[in-house]
Amino acid sequence: MVPEIDLSDPSVLRDPFTAYGEARERAVVARLPAPGFGTMWAVLRHEEARAMLGDPRFSPGPGSYQRLDVPEHCRPYLRTMQEVGAEEHLRLRRTVAPAFAPRRAEEFRPRVERIVAKLLGELPSDTVDLLPAFARPLPIEVICEMAGIDEADRPRWHSYGAAIAAGAVDSFASSIPNVIEDAKAALAAHRIAPADDLVTDLLGAELTSTETITLIWHLVLAGQTPANLITNAVETLLAHPDQLAALRADPAAMPGAVEELLRWCGPQLFTIPRFAGEDAEIGGVRIPRGEPVTVAIAAVNRDPRAFDDPGRFDLTRRAGAGHLSFAHGPHFCLGAAFARVQMEVALSALFRRFPGLRVADLERAPDPGTWRLTTLRLEF
Repeated sequence: MVPEIDLSDPSVLRDPFTAYGEARERAVVARLPAPGFGTMWAVLRHEEARAMLGDPRFSPGPGSYQRLDVPEHCRPYLRTMQEVGAEEHLRLRRTVAPAFAPRRAEEFRPRVERIVAKLLGELPSDTVDLLPAFARPLPIEVICEMAGIDEADRPRWHSYGAAIAAGAVDSFASSIPNVIEDAKAALAAHRIAPADDLVTDLLGAELTSTETITLIWHLVLAGQTPANLITNAVETLLAHPDQLAALRADPAAMPGAVEELLRWCGPQLFTIPRFAGEDAEIGGVRIPRGEPVTVAIAAVNRDPRAFDDPGRFDLTRRAGAGHLSFAHGPHFCLGAAFARVQMEVALSALFRRFPGLRVADLERAPDPGTWRLTTLRLEF
């Protein structure tokens, strides 16, 4: 008996953690009728999900992504590391991994701290919607810093990031030619004047110009996740004052707190769909060759087989099995270390600067794929 979950069901949109959790206790996998993908298989339990994500029989492909309507000359730059063949993916991953390593993210921390301090210093003194005033500008400003984008050019990059963060697919697609031209300009500038940033790191790697430009502009596409992470985390911490008080009393606990926040309220509800390269079996269910399979992150991150008392938000929780918010295996999120640093710096500075912070109003998007707020109005 394989349950089917209707992604348009208001109860699923309102509380995906309960909906997917109930299905998880009935079966290892569920069926998801998904517009644009047909019907997908969704793995609901942690052990089987982790195994699938590391299984070479399941891999992303062109059908894993929404096709964007762009001019023909832009198409060579739309391929991602997930879409290429296994050998090419491994080569690209090994080539660029040093530029995204945890050590590099730690070296970048002081720059993130300066960006966070600047954005917090510009907030009004009474109330603010944290999303447009802080959470959305932060990731794209970090990306601009990573890519060595000149100050005069950054407003354009912010407009690209805002379109993605707001889910404005058509608006972002229309701007892709400009994003790619800006990425080309950044690469050309760094050839003349190398700097201590990601683009210079990539110049030292064995990549073609097309591959480098693709990676630069894909930073804008993939780098918006911290915006939703930050607002989800702030809302969660303010809803659990005992946990927030313990964190304020022990600021050194922030890295572990970020891991629990990623488990508890990470914005991505599903991993990028993989396609079965051959007939396979997951939890006793046959997955026919060529069919899409995803992981329901909202289910696996609260699987009682992997986490003790998973329905409790606990900043002292030991890592245990480890959340899958950044996926797992060969397609583990390349920017995870930078996202973690942003989270740690942003939350530490925000709660240190505003000890009386409280929620005045919030609204959440009815988005079947992303657990995200559209408004988080705070009072200081």
